[in-house]
Amino acid sequence: MRKFIYLFAALACFTSCSARKNSSSVSGRDASRNNKNIQKSNKDAANYKSYSSLEYIERFKDIAIQEMNQYGIPASITLGQGLFESGAGNSELAKFANNHFGIKCTSDWTGRKYYKNDDQVNDCFRVYDNPEDSFRDHSAFLKRKNYAKLFELDKDDYKGWAYGLKKAGYATNPKYPDLLIGIIEKYNLTQYDRPEGEIAKIKREDRVLTQINNTINTPAQDTLSKTPPDDKIYTVKQGDTLYNISKRFGITVDDLKALNSMSDNGIKIGQKLVVVK
Repeated sequence: MRKFIYLFAALACFTSCSARKNSSSVSGRDASRNNKNIQKSNKDAANYKSYSSLEYIERFKDIAIQEMNQYGIPASITLGQGLFESGAGNSELAKFANNHFGIKCTSDWTGRKYYKNDDQVNDCFRVYDNPEDSFRDHSAFLKRKNYAKLFELDKDDYKGWAYGLKKAGYATNPKYPDLLIGIIEKYNLTQYDRPEGEIAKIKREDRVLTQINNTINTPAQDTLSKTPPDDKIYTVKQGDTLYNISKRFGITVDDLKALNSMSDNGIKIGQKLVVVK
């Protein structure tokens, strides 16, 4: 059972796309020093008890249900992604940074940081005071315009969410929806999903979509990108991928490929890409 989750945790490094933005680059020495300080300050991690998949579900089902009731994200989706991306809470990020969804730093992040190699060497990830904050930030991350249509789905439509996340650019792996659905069904996570009445759904949609609309004209800052947000052209730099470029400019990989008449994901350093519709 645990081997299964660790396998998915490894796959998550390149199939899941939670907040693939990086705030800055640091030297290997500074990253190592920072991480040691984080590990030393996290007393809970020193006595960390590895979770089994079922223990992880029992531990975090309540916060997943709470986020579902607040925003409409199926609890099964949140739990499934947590299992997938954190190795059932046993990954280095989950253990030392309380980061269960691989959410990276952005330029407006003022909290503590943890560094790991991901899209780039020493990518910056957010450190949370507790795991629940990571779950709440996961919900906040999904409240973006490219995910807005998902909040119009029923809050127990886990398959719609799984395929919708892929379509909206959350993951580049074409098998991501099937992988996520497989975890949800393997552990019967749909037992935590709850239907909602028509009036309750309308009220929730109005509230969440209003929050999303209010942030559309407030683009997130990204210190990796030196190109002004209103510039339509971006020059590919070393370490760039179509995925992290798409996230940097708030569009999907498919849109980015369509804007540049690309048939595959191959890019070259110095290549000019249209990044604004």
